[in-house]
Amino acid sequence: MQITGAELFVKALQEEKVDTLFAYPGGQVIDLFDALYDVQGMEIIMPRHEQGLVHAADGYARSTGKVGVCLVTSGPGATNLVTGIATANYDSVPLVCFTGQVPTPLIGKDAFQEVDIVKITKSICKYAVTVRKREELAAIIKKAFYIAKTGKPGVVVVDLPKDIQRAYGSDEYPTKADIREATSDTIIPSEQIKKALEVLHNSQKPVFLIGGGVHISNASKEMKQLAEVMGVPVVTTIMGKGAIPTSHELYIGNLGIHGSYAANIAISNCDVLFSIGTRFNDRITGNIEEFAPNATVIHIDIDSAAISRNIAAHVPVVADAKMAISELLKGATPLHLDEWRDQIEQWKRKYPIRMKEEGVTPQKIIESINTIFDDVIVTTDVGQNQLWTTQFLEITEHKKLITSGGLGTMGFGLPSAIGAKVGNPKRTVIAISGDGGMQMNIQELATAIVYELPIIICILNNGYLGNVRQWQEMFFAKRYSGTCMRYRKSCDKNCNMLGEKCPEYTPDFIRLAENYGAKAVRVTKEEEIEAAFAFAKKNQKAPIVIEFIIDREANVMPIVPPENALKDMIMERKKRK
Repeated sequence: MQITGAELFVKALQEEKVDTLFAYPGGQVIDLFDALYDVQGMEIIMPRHEQGLVHAADGYARSTGKVGVCLVTSGPGATNLVTGIATANYDSVPLVCFTGQVPTPLIGKDAFQEVDIVKITKSICKYAVTVRKREELAAIIKKAFYIAKTGKPGVVVVDLPKDIQRAYGSDEYPTKADIREATSDTIIPSEQIKKALEVLHNSQKPVFLIGGGVHISNASKEMKQLAEVMGVPVVTTIMGKGAIPTSHELYIGNLGIHGSYAANIAISNCDVLFSIGTRFNDRITGNIEEFAPNATVIHIDIDSAAISRNIAAHVPVVADAKMAISELLKGATPLHLDEWRDQIEQWKRKYPIRMKEEGVTPQKIIESINTIFDDVIVTTDVGQNQLWTTQFLEITEHKKLITSGGLGTMGFGLPSAIGAKVGNPKRTVIAISGDGGMQMNIQELATAIVYELPIIICILNNGYLGNVRQWQEMFFAKRYSGTCMRYRKSCDKNCNMLGEKCPEYTPDFIRLAENYGAKAVRVTKEEEIEAAFAFAKKNQKAPIVIEFIIDREANVMPIVPPENALKDMIMERKKRK
């Protein structure tokens, strides 16, 4: 049977069991939208901006384990996806992004809304391709879904010229992708696993370092079992947090520039660092020359290019995390580490992460979430709000964290919460954002309203781009350049002081949220925190915005100064003179 390319596109999505499509119309995808008009069993979500759209698809994918699917038009529609593509790909999130394109005879002729999106995105995605022939359409779409979710997941971009959408051809859709099978996720290097176990069994001060790869491979259950069998303490990256419950006795804390004292010191003193599913980026290592200086490094990762790229591995293991951990369990036996674990526990008790300020603090806000919500997905934006959340949020089997790790994308929090709620309509979804990041995709409040998504949106408002301001305070002599969100043209350009003369904040988040149709409440006192969450928990009909007015100069502590070793943490902030 002969059908159009647009009709085949719809059939392909149905064959891939796509139940949600995040899409924004335009001239070069109007045929695709027409073909989608009568489709059954697939919800079309139209966010208010393409960047919000791709972040929503990202949140949907991270929260469900399914492939997120996007559809946008050519030119600016396609380029507006770029930040979201990089965000998802950096964190190994499976997305397939379809972009419209001008007809093939016009490609390369500066046609209206023509861009070479394949060339633009090829360095920030797993695979990108323009469909040049109608007879190749089905095979390319099948290949796109296979690549996105197989091996190390990532983003695939499929560019669809308008004439390909209109051209007639076969209605057949393949059952299998025509691609050479990957092997790194199916073959276990048994000799390397055996060697890793030997090193571990001979250690006195071992530490497991767990990254996002453990979550991606759905290996949290196996990881918890391995840690418990061997009795080895666990530290995590931000992306790996929750690989074992944060309340577990073997869990030390997050590692890195804003890591806990115990986690950073444990890494600095361990004799075996057993890393699974992390890239060892600079946010967790500090000064590379002084990172885990006494340790034999074992590194398991599905991506061979990630091993020894930043930290040299003495025992490299290229494998899927879940399969590798399962193999490790076969030879795992208890280690006698009472003295080492006691030392770590002393560090944890002596230097806990806590905020000493009075009033409304991020710690009190997030700990209220821990207390009030039993089954919740929490998304964050990027900045201090993200770091406080990763420090204080309790993560268990029923409490999930979604955040932009590798790229650190402001504007991610709200739209990713929308995607998570679409994919998990019966679960509570909370977005935590700063006042700066909130304004980057605030238009997506409309999306939450029109699709009747009762998400809870927490704005931690300190009137600054807080993370940059903190660095300016601590390392740039309090020269607050470009970070005050209350700044007006009439202000002193070089002001770095807080005072009664500061202008009112723009916008008024409460009035703005209410104008969108959301519920809204402002919290200025500690005793109002739990009441605001209790009110939000009862609401099931519309999004709720809770604006928390926090200390304008609240800092994320501890912090490792630039170019310093993890052990050289600043534990407390010096008071303003």
